[in-house]
Amino acid sequence: MKEIKAGLLGFGTIGTGVIKVIQQNADVIAQRLGARVVLAAVADLDITSDRGVTLEDGVLTSDADAVLTGADIDIVIELIGGYEPARSFVIKALRHGKHVVTANKALMALHGQELLQVAAENNVSILFEAAVGGGIPVLAAIRENLGGNNFSAISGILNGTCNYILTRMSENGEDFATVLADAQKLGYAEADPTFDIEGIDTAHKLSLLISMCFGSWVDFEDIYIEGITQVTAQDIEYARQFNYQIKLLAIGKREGDVIEARVHPTMIPASYQLADVRGVLNAVRMQGDFVGPVMLTGSGAGMDATASAVLGDVISLARTKLTESAVVTPPLGYQHDELTKLTVRKIEDVCSDYYLRIMVEDRPGVLARIAAIIGDLDISIRSMIQPQRQQGGHVPIVLMTHTAKESNVRLAVERINQLDIVKEPSLFIRIENSLA
Repeated sequence: MKEIKAGLLGFGTIGTGVIKVIQQNADVIAQRLGARVVLAAVADLDITSDRGVTLEDGVLTSDADAVLTGADIDIVIELIGGYEPARSFVIKALRHGKHVVTANKALMALHGQELLQVAAENNVSILFEAAVGGGIPVLAAIRENLGGNNFSAISGILNGTCNYILTRMSENGEDFATVLADAQKLGYAEADPTFDIEGIDTAHKLSLLISMCFGSWVDFEDIYIEGITQVTAQDIEYARQFNYQIKLLAIGKREGDVIEARVHPTMIPASYQLADVRGVLNAVRMQGDFVGPVMLTGSGAGMDATASAVLGDVISLARTKLTESAVVTPPLGYQHDELTKLTVRKIEDVCSDYYLRIMVEDRPGVLARIAAIIGDLDISIRSMIQPQRQQGGHVPIVLMTHTAKESNVRLAVERINQLDIVKEPSLFIRIENSLA
């Protein structure tokens, strides 16, 4: 039987998972591919630690070039993470005629355009299914099965750490700091969770999804990013009273030649499918013009799920190699020279419904003063609750608006916060009512 030789960069948790899949499922992979996937070289700085898997003599090396430039290597799997030396390694592999598979979302989000250009110039491909949604085959679905659709929107829960935290806060009424500490103990959150809880990890993934759906590369710095650190158990309870759930959502929308690209806490109706995605699960929802709404959900991270996605890309590229096809799989689902550059709408110009929580002194005339500010900026109140007085004689005013322009909402909150009756900075959360 023919063999496809793969080289692996990075023998960490995910790399170990990839080796396990190749070894344990060798027969089923061969049956589906018509060839055996063989690990010809595995490169890592640490070649002495026990990872629980056994490699043939001579496969494990500390020399990255054995993977990047080896004459017998067909596909390079990059799993070292980060920007450098991952970027330089991938470019070197592509220039040596190797197909590349990576799970590196940060690398693709910030340097994807460059890497795709190098791949196109060398008639090879770079696939990155594992970079978005872990084991959820969303990129393959967009690129292939749903390739006949124009997409108007894509949204999703793309970070298991944040979803776990918000789920716990929702189900148990726990505060953010307590749940984050537990998530770290359980291994759901890193020791430094900044990329997760501040929305950066989600934004990396959104940039790739938008490029896949809309055929336009989005510069990472153009994505509006807001994390979940300001969301309280109190806000989650108020959302429940309005029959909503709070999720950290990645949102991409297209209207003509303008797109929205934003990551932030979002209130969605409790009846929506996305509202039922709990714990560490991820989900992606797409809206195609012919297929309609499609939602995929599953494990968004972890050794096994990510390794599964990596092997899916390896098999896809192996089929190209075996057929000696001159047609290389377009990584974004669009021919490279057909990609366009769409304008990203600034967050201030986004129109949405909003939730506002304002902590005020409990005295007459307070609501009238706040309503006047809101009304002067063309913001209409849809509903309101005024919970019981809290410690210190302060009371929250909690309201939901009809659709308003974000710049007006920001200005209203700024003016409200300047009132002497307001006791702490007010919070607003965007509401999405059009994702059902």
